[in-house]
Amino acid sequence: MPDTLLVIEDEPLLGAELQDEFKQQGWDTYLATTIREARHLLSERDIQPLVVLSDMNMPDGNGLDLLDKMQGREQPGEWIFLTAYGGVSDSVRALKLGAFDFLEKPCDPERLAIVVSGAARSARAQRRLHDEERNRSGRFTAEAFIGTSRQASEVREMLTRLAQVPFSALTISGETGTGKGLCARILHHSGVRANGPLVEVNCAALPRDLLEAELFGHEAGAFTGAKGRHRGLIEQANGGSLFLDEIGELAYDLQAKLLKAIEDKRLRRLGGEREIEVDVRFIAATNRDLERKINEGGFRPDLFHRLNVFHLDLPALRERKHDIADLLPVFIQEFNLAAGRQVERVPEAVQQQLKAYDWPGNVRELRNVVERCVLLADSDEFPGRWLHLSAASASGQKSTAGATIAPDGRTLCLPIDGSLKLDEMECAILSEVLSRNGDNVSQSARVLGTTREKLRYRVQKYNLKADDE
Repeated sequence: MPDTLLVIEDEPLLGAELQDEFKQQGWDTYLATTIREARHLLSERDIQPLVVLSDMNMPDGNGLDLLDKMQGREQPGEWIFLTAYGGVSDSVRALKLGAFDFLEKPCDPERLAIVVSGAARSARAQRRLHDEERNRSGRFTAEAFIGTSRQASEVREMLTRLAQVPFSALTISGETGTGKGLCARILHHSGVRANGPLVEVNCAALPRDLLEAELFGHEAGAFTGAKGRHRGLIEQANGGSLFLDEIGELAYDLQAKLLKAIEDKRLRRLGGEREIEVDVRFIAATNRDLERKINEGGFRPDLFHRLNVFHLDLPALRERKHDIADLLPVFIQEFNLAAGRQVERVPEAVQQQLKAYDWPGNVRELRNVVERCVLLADSDEFPGRWLHLSAASASGQKSTAGATIAPDGRTLCLPIDGSLKLDEMECAILSEVLSRNGDNVSQSARVLGTTREKLRYRVQKYNLKADDE
């Protein structure tokens, strides 16, 4: 389908000549000889020209005034103005209104063709970005939190309410895999800051020194290896949202610096001499009990209360197993499309296994299981043989069947014949070490040569019994 070009020109001969010339170049062209006729084409007939080639001064109005009124159309396009009486003020106003170019008559046909070609490329790029943003906004709505259970309905209701208000900060809590990242994207893309950037950072994934430079940025020479200026993630999120995942893992001294940036709406890059103003909405997520961590001295209460303007608590999948029936077809369709499969039927026995499992990894684990089964399916039936679900106890703890203690009493033997998955092996090791150390996290962390924070994360992941004291 050819691209559309609108010519607005009150000189009939010149208008017809331009229309014929661009029609020969493959354009679908329209000609308007008055502002009223152009407004009729743009508004009432709703044509969406990729490029508008307009005279500046028309008998019944001004082309710049028409551009001003047409701002914010659904499909963006570029405007080029031609005039024999253009002045500096007109050209300045044209550029301020977003016109692509401002040319004086008479214009060389070859130059005009080059300018129109450039405007077309620019308009196509704008439309691609516009379509991508619209698709993101449509994908990340409250309805993206799938489920018909009471818990899922309450989450959707809260997301809908929050998307309509200009909140400054929010915390999202929930076990790993419950959808904290999804909710952060929903709140951004369906909220008042949807046109701004969404910047995401996992506070547990970066070392403390690197995280400070990533969050606040740095000037050249601020530290060894800092060869140039770097805009931090907070600065990059200006006008939009910053999603701080695993906020509970943020170093204590960085918490104070983050609090100051939130309160003052200003930050200073590492090695910088001046403060930079920022307008950022903060969304923090954690699978930790921050109030408990405050009592332990690991998290600043002032930062917690500043971030906790609103709070969203996400339910674990084991608390809303009814929603598995809603999530399953969505994930199956996703991986059918990705892998060219046609899985449609889910046997009753498989559905019962899915409902009987406690899903310590929550929705993320369910999605991974569906991906594995769909990719390995060889018919339209969902293959239960690839579920590989561990037996789950009533308390939700994973079974470590298959792991045995050697006769010396000091060695844990794990099979490598495929009967245990990696997660099950890790769970078995942690269970045994915790048991031998009276379920004490600190002592167990020392035995395993890791930190309390990393061990606590895995204790929560596998729902293991542990004592932090």
